Amino acid sequence: MATLKDIASELGLSPATVSRALNGFPEVNAKTKTKVAEAAKRLNYRPNKTAQRLVSGKSGMIGVVLLADKNRVADQSFFEVTGGLSQHLAAQDRDLIFQVDIQDDPVAPYKRLVEKSAVDGFIIQGPARGDTRISYLQSIGMPFVVHGKADTGPVDYAYYDIDNVAAARDATKLLTDLGHRRIAFINGPQDRAFARDRRRGFISACQAAGIDDPDTWILFGPQSEQFGYQGAADILERLQPTAFLCASTLTAQGVRDCLKHHGLSCPNDVSIVAHDDAIVTARAIEFIPPLTVTRSPMRDACKPLADIMGQLLAGVPAAELQITSSAELIVRGSTGPAPKI
Repeated sequence: MATLKDIASELGLSPATVSRALNGFPEVNAKTKTKVAEAAKRLNYRPNKTAQRLVSGKSGMIGVVLLADKNRVADQSFFEVTGGLSQHLAAQDRDLIFQVDIQDDPVAPYKRLVEKSAVDGFIIQGPARGDTRISYLQSIGMPFVVHGKADTGPVDYAYYDIDNVAAARDATKLLTDLGHRRIAFINGPQDRAFARDRRRGFISACQAAGIDDPDTWILFGPQSEQFGYQGAADILERLQPTAFLCASTLTAQGVRDCLKHHGLSCPNDVSIVAHDDAIVTARAIEFIPPLTVTRSPMRDACKPLADIMGQLLAGVPAAELQITSSAELIVRGSTGPAPKI
């Protein structure tokens, strides 16, 4: 395999000039860069990545930190995303490094990776309002892209999000159009931006349908089968819902099982709609009956997140890298007309 010295000898240049040309240094003119690039290809030169990163000061690594509490296993969707991100970052010759951290300070793992110069940027998962991770990375000038939008209104950081307000509004409107007026919403964690936005969409659709005090019908909590079951049991004890809107298909599994336990059928007695992230262990199409969903697979976010990170590292301003996509409403057998109570 050819070396820098081989290219330098071929062209009558110094190895230092060849190195600068291959690394895009501005003091090397365009004609020389072209000659060096052609010789490198002709001689089958492969750069030494370690040396190249020492020269550039870049690690070639992108960081993701999963913040999980001590009593909760990592979210299935996290592993869907990390697998997809690894694939799309690899196409940019970058690698993904991630940590699972249960410290009380959400910024601590970011500081640790920054102080070790281990990463060139971060992809932030699960943003919250006034997220301290975002303010910290902005304060030190570290590139990052947020999976989701942490705050309402204009922001000055890069993000990829879905329109969670519209997703919840569309799902709720489907139910109100079917005559449902007693709709329970088992939402995600209250501190998460997506859960706050979905609440807004739910409230908006309920108010448009003339439903009073819709907040009474909302529960916040982890997107898990256990919370879905417990939340449904609590609501069934206090109220008489004819429909459930669920934050995820995992939540919907718990709701479905709780309805069975109470001798209620879906959709004859109670309809169910969920937000579907296409999790392998909770496929909406495999529910009996198949689950009506607002569909936006987590894995579909991986390419735009990786692309945004690549553009950030290339110098594109963060304010130009803000994407919001739509979730698709797919109507299946878990929704039907509201029963008479």
